[in-house]
Amino acid sequence: MGQARMARAGGALVLAAVGALGYLIHTGAADDTVAPAPSSTDVDQDVLAVPGQQVHTAGQRLEQLSVAPAGGMSGYSDEQFPHWSSQGQGCDTRDRVLQRQGQDVSTGGDCAVSGRWYSPYDGATWGQASEVDIDHLVPRANAWVSGAASWTQQRREAFANDLTRPELVAVTGTVNRSKGDAAPDEWKPPLRAAWCRYATDWIAVKHYYELTVTGSEHRALAAMLDTCPGDRR
Repeated sequence: MGQARMARAGGALVLAAVGALGYLIHTGAADDTVAPAPSSTDVDQDVLAVPGQQVHTAGQRLEQLSVAPAGGMSGYSDEQFPHWSSQGQGCDTRDRVLQRQGQDVSTGGDCAVSGRWYSPYDGATWGQASEVDIDHLVPRANAWVSGAASWTQQRREAFANDLTRPELVAVTGTVNRSKGDAAPDEWKPPLRAAWCRYATDWIAVKHYYELTVTGSEHRALAAMLDTCPGDRR
């Protein structure tokens, strides 16, 4: 679960042609890197769209993931995944996510970030950084029970601060807290149009970090990929 901060109620729903989304706008390449957020004039009419090749790749990678029962939570704590590490110039990982995903972003002293943020999970927009959480797409607890318990602390810190894969995303705080540590068979974004992107990104993260999935998680991801336009096979 991402950093918990109380989100102010009343996020307005937005139409598809909404602000810059580092999480949502990908190059379409198979390396799963997160592209810099474009200006608002560069955003496609459907900001949740996933390129067909990326969907196809996600389908292939889903079949490559190891299916196994979830491990135990013994020894787990948030401290096992040191997060919001320094990223230089007085900024930490949270600040960098806010900078790349925001629209009309400015950064003041002590890396105080201001702007507007679109939450892809529910389609709400927020006008203050304190109103959004940074979600770990694959929750740290889920990573723990699917392989990260055996990692070094250094690798867990890299996972918790990964600015290259689509692991970190600014979202409505209350929605993030409703997700908690749930996998896709237990929780899905309230905005159904986000399911395709959510599934492809979840698969990308688990594939890169060689994390396992449970049988029900695998089935849920396959069903979410089926919401993507076109044929993923």
